[in-house]
Amino acid sequence: MQRADARPRLLQAAVDAFRQPDIRQKLLFVFGLLVVFRFMAHVPLPDVDRAALDRVFEENAVLGFFNIFSGGALRNLSVASLGVYPYITASIVMQLLTPLVPRLQALSREGEHGRRQIQIYTHWLTVPIAAVQGYGQLVVLSQTGGGAISGIGLLDHPMATVAAVASMVAGTMFLVWLGELITEKGIGNGVSIIIFGGIVAGLPSLVGQGVYSGAGILGILFLVALVLALIFAIVFFQEAQRRIPVQYSRSMFRGGRMYRQSGQSHIPLRVNSAGMIPLIFAYSIVLFPSYAASYFATAETGWLQRGAEAARGLFSPENPVYWALVFVLVVFFTFFYTVVVFQQQNLAENLQKQGGFIPGIRPGRPTNEYITRVLMRITLAGALFLGLVAIVPYLATGLTDVQALQISSTGLLIVVGVVLDTMRQLEAQLLMRNYEGFIR
Repeated sequence: MQRADARPRLLQAAVDAFRQPDIRQKLLFVFGLLVVFRFMAHVPLPDVDRAALDRVFEENAVLGFFNIFSGGALRNLSVASLGVYPYITASIVMQLLTPLVPRLQALSREGEHGRRQIQIYTHWLTVPIAAVQGYGQLVVLSQTGGGAISGIGLLDHPMATVAAVASMVAGTMFLVWLGELITEKGIGNGVSIIIFGGIVAGLPSLVGQGVYSGAGILGILFLVALVLALIFAIVFFQEAQRRIPVQYSRSMFRGGRMYRQSGQSHIPLRVNSAGMIPLIFAYSIVLFPSYAASYFATAETGWLQRGAEAARGLFSPENPVYWALVFVLVVFFTFFYTVVVFQQQNLAENLQKQGGFIPGIRPGRPTNEYITRVLMRITLAGALFLGLVAIVPYLATGLTDVQALQISSTGLLIVVGVVLDTMRQLEAQLLMRNYEGFIR
């Protein structure tokens, strides 16, 4: 019989995890670094006009996407305004270049040493990406909204501009260092937890904007129900996988005689193996025209200014064309990224080297073709789901009176993914100490 005062399994497991001194130390270490990150998010750059900066964010919805990855620091134009987004971009670029560059492909096969070297290259690539992105953001903010920051321009104010860009690059690299410390000495993926902390920190303001937007109570309740249903769907698709059965047959000598051993296993193919990467690709492409148009919106040439205004209107989140393009790009990049990652894994080749085979399928090329066919079928469901997740803010705005365009489906996907990953790592820590985990 279950005790009447028994606590929920999740809460009990969390309490058991916090009672362990080493796990408690790791959790407190993660919380401490998140506090440092939040302090950095409120250290502004020099010569920032807060009133003009608020007007820029009210008039330009494009900056809201970049504000997600900065953890709200871009809204304050702090030294951490870029967040870890340049590092994410560099990681994606390196992942795409690995199968194309022979040197990187050779490093990826050298085990831990090769991965560390690729990680070093990723850090080097992050610096120029952060510098270019930081300078672009400063120029746009200095020329729009009445000038959110002054003294920006390589020709007119070279020293001030270099100092501001260097501060933003240093802030990004410091956040990357914090993330790696969390990964090494804490629990969970550090960079993802940094993004997670920023998104969660911005939730109170989003809730406040929804409450005071003047929308009806039914609209707000419907929006809350929609978000809960979306969280359930994200968890379902994140955990869904197709298991391909595999048999292993090995020969070994013992006592001068040959014995054959056989075993069974499976290859787990996830329905959504691309994660949030297709959303980042799609939003980056769709947001770029509007972001570039903001630079030319104040041009003195008439046709250039009119063209910039037309581009901003066409690629505005209020325009259905914007969301239709987002849906198509998300579906395309889901297939593209899945194929790239699958080719890097060389599943058929590695399976043949280990003496494994899929029952009824010949080893080698037939195995690779079979796995590819299965992967494409299940990826179709994952791609359509990610496309639907991407346009949920637009659909929610059309179904309710609440302006839900500020709700980031990408941010929600990150939050759910980080929570699931952290729960798995906590489960592993608890299982080593004979505790029950979170996930059955």
